[in-house]
Amino acid sequence: MSNDWYYVHQLAVLAGFRLIVLANRLGCEDEFLLELHDELAEGLAAAIARLRSMMALERQLANGPDEEGFAAFQLHGEEECFARFRITLLDELGIDFETHEYRVNGGEWHYALSADCDGIEISYLRLVALTDAELGTLAPIVRAIRSEAGIGISIARVIYG
Repeated sequence: MSNDWYYVHQLAVLAGFRLIVLANRLGCEDEFLLELHDELAEGLAAAIARLRSMMALERQLANGPDEEGFAAFQLHGEEECFARFRITLLDELGIDFETHEYRVNGGEWHYALSADCDGIEISYLRLVALTDAELGTLAPIVRAIRSEAGIGISIARVIYG
C-alpha cells in the first residue's frame, strides 16, 4: 500500500465498527438479529486478524532483510486475500454454470438441470437481500462498514424455486 499507516487506519476503523456492532447487539431482542450481530462481529474479528497478520509481515520486512523473499511474497498474498475479503451473514450460493450445479453455504453440489418429456429445464436458486426493515438498526451499520472500510458484506437468503 502507498500509505505507511493504511493498515493501522483500517485496523482502527474495523475495531471501531466491531465495538459498534457489539454495543448495538445489547439493545437487540430478536433472536435472528442477535445471530446476525454475532456473525458480523465474528467477520470483523477475522478481518482484524488478517490486518494484524499483514502488519506483522510489514514489521518483519522493515526490521530485517528478506533474502529469500518469503515475507514479501506472503504479504502480497495476504493483501490479495484482504482485497477479496467478504463477510457472509446468512446464505451463500455457489453456482457452476458449466456443470449446471449449485450449492448452498458450502454444502453438497446439486444439479439445476432437469429433463422430462417436455424438454430440459435449468432452474438455479437465487439470493434475495434482506430489506432494511428486516435488518433493523443493523442496516445503517452495514452500509457504513461497506462504504468506509470497503469490505463486502452479504446479507441475503436463498430462495428456492
